[in-house]
Amino acid sequence: MSFSMTGYGQSAFQFGGYKVQLEIKSVNHRYCEVMMRMPKEWTCYEDGLRKMVQSRLKRGRIDVYVMKEKDEDQALPAVLNEQAVRAYLQAAEQLESRFGMQGKPSIMDMLALPDVMVHSDGMNFIPEEDKDEWERVLQQSLEEALSSLEQMRAREGLHLASDLERRLSRLESLHAEMLALAPTVVTDYRNKLRQRLTEMQEEGSFPFDEHKLGMEIAVFADRSNIEEELTRLLSHFGQSRELLKSEEPVGRKLDFLIQEMNREVNTIGSKANHLALVNRVVEMKAELEKIREQAANIE
Repeated sequence: MSFSMTGYGQSAFQFGGYKVQLEIKSVNHRYCEVMMRMPKEWTCYEDGLRKMVQSRLKRGRIDVYVMKEKDEDQALPAVLNEQAVRAYLQAAEQLESRFGMQGKPSIMDMLALPDVMVHSDGMNFIPEEDKDEWERVLQQSLEEALSSLEQMRAREGLHLASDLERRLSRLESLHAEMLALAPTVVTDYRNKLRQRLTEMQEEGSFPFDEHKLGMEIAVFADRSNIEEELTRLLSHFGQSRELLKSEEPVGRKLDFLIQEMNREVNTIGSKANHLALVNRVVEMKAELEKIREQAANIE
C-alpha cells in the first residue's frame, strides 16, 4: 500500500485551564524534516514529540503547530510564586536588621501580598508536579492528530497508486507495440535500401553489389537492436507494480526505477531508425514524465 506525503491532521483537548489545539501538516520532501511550533514554556516536550512524529512518518516536511488559549469556562489553578515569596521574606529580614522592627509575617500575611499566588499562565514555566501530566496529554493529542494525518495520507496514496497503475498499463501497452515493431525495423530498412540501390543501378550510377548490401544490413541490424532495452523495461514495470503494493516507504526506489526507465527509452529512441518506433518512444517519455510527477508525492 502506497502512502502520499501530503496530509493534514488535528486534535484538541482541554487541560489545566487551557484549550489546546494541535495541527500537523505534511508536504513533499526528500527526507523527513519535522518543524515544531509551540508555546515557549512547552519547549521541554519538543524533542519527545518530534521523535514520535519521526517514528511514524518516514518522508516529507512535517509542520506541527501547538496552540493554547485560556479556557473561559474553567478557572486556571493558582500556584505559588516562590520567587516573590523569597523576595518578601528577604525584605522582612532587612526591616528587622536595619530598622529594628520585630515580628515575622504569618502565612496569611504572605498569602495576602501581591503576586504571591498567581495563575499558571502568568508564569513562564510549568510547575514540577504538572510536567508529567502535560507531557502525557500532549503526546496523546499528537497521537490522535498523527492517526488522522496517516488516514489522509493513506487515502491520497490509494489514488496515487491507482493512477500510477493505470499509467504503467499504458507503458506496457506501448512496450508490446514496440516489441511487435522491433523485427520489422531491419526488414523495412533492407527493403528501402535495396529499392534505392536498384533505382541508382538502373540509372547507371554504379553496379549493384549484393555482398556489400548484406554487410550494411548486418551492421544496421546490430546497431538498431533494442531487445535488451525492451527486456529491462519489462522488468522495471514489474518491479514498480510490486513497490506500489509494499507497506514500506517506496518513493525513492520508485524514483530510481523511473530514471532507469527513462534511460532505456532514450536508448531505444537513439537506436531506432524507424518512425513508428520513435512515435512510441515519444508517447512513452510523456507518460513517464506524468508518472515522475505523481511518484514525487509518494512516501
